[in-house]
Amino acid sequence: MFIQTELTPNPLTLKFLPGRVVMKEGTAFYKNLSEADNSGLAKNFFAIDGVDGVFFGSDFITITRKDSFDWQILKPLLFKAIEDHYDKGEEIISRDENTNKNDLTEDDSDESDIVKQIKELLDTRVRPSVAMDGGDIIYEGYKDGIVYLQMQGSCAGCPSSTATLKIGIENMLKHYVPEVKEVRSADV
Repeated sequence: MFIQTELTPNPLTLKFLPGRVVMKEGTAFYKNLSEADNSGLAKNFFAIDGVDGVFFGSDFITITRKDSFDWQILKPLLFKAIEDHYDKGEEIISRDENTNKNDLTEDDSDESDIVKQIKELLDTRVRPSVAMDGGDIIYEGYKDGIVYLQMQGSCAGCPSSTATLKIGIENMLKHYVPEVKEVRSADV
């Protein structure tokens, strides 16, 4: 198995490309071991000293390291965990438990036209480009002209995440949806 890596805008994260499907649909983001009950692979990553976060995308895995650790030491251990996982043929997320996969296109007949438009813009214009950097942005809510988004993967904790929210996403949403006054991180 040949696993490639790519740098992300966040110096603490690295994007791993196993050359295989990681998530058939949605994404999964784990900030610590206690959240990883439904993923043996995420548990294996957190067993490696220095791993601070795990994100599964469609065809990539983003790992966030603790600041005091070096990629030169972590990468071989992470490669081995990925190879072992695929060699065993196990699922990334166990099917018998609830997952934390995220999908902005859920059918919610009670949504307003504004919320539907916001979700559509995020799904078609924002999420694909953010995924290229090893992350995801999840819609969390809309109230009084404010859109709340959650940054995941390489975007969570990225030094440029505030600029991405304020300059990139906020300006785009304001342009297409005049009712939007501001975009805020749901993590704050």
